[in-house]
Amino acid sequence: MATKPDDLNKLDARLKTARGKTDTESAPRGRGTQSGLGQGLRIGIEMVVSVAVGAGIGYFIDNWAETTPLFMIVFLFLGFAAGIMNVLRIARGLDEAVGFGRAMREKEARDKLAQDEELRAKLAQTEDSGANE
Repeated sequence: MATKPDDLNKLDARLKTARGKTDTESAPRGRGTQSGLGQGLRIGIEMVVSVAVGAGIGYFIDNWAETTPLFMIVFLFLGFAAGIMNVLRIARGLDEAVGFGRAMREKEARDKLAQDEELRAKLAQTEDSGANE
């Protein structure tokens, strides 16, 4: 027995109504929506890379200036400090924009928008429950 396109369309419509809003509401996409594993790997990689780059810059300056461990140690600590700053930005969710002030303003705007949407959803839910009674 062959299925007709009308049957498939009806089935699709029934599935969409059964699923409700979960099908239409998707998570926001972008850099801010990483999984825990992805964010953990990113933090680890950024720490290692920042320390390695700092040590590498210090090593090349030491070879050029013939001051054996001095600049390597200084830039190693600077790389570590840069890594810590990057980790704090990632943990706070401020790594999406250029500049700390701009990132703070954008994060506050996103948080306010999310709170407004939650309030609207609660308001709509109470109106629906009041209308059903």
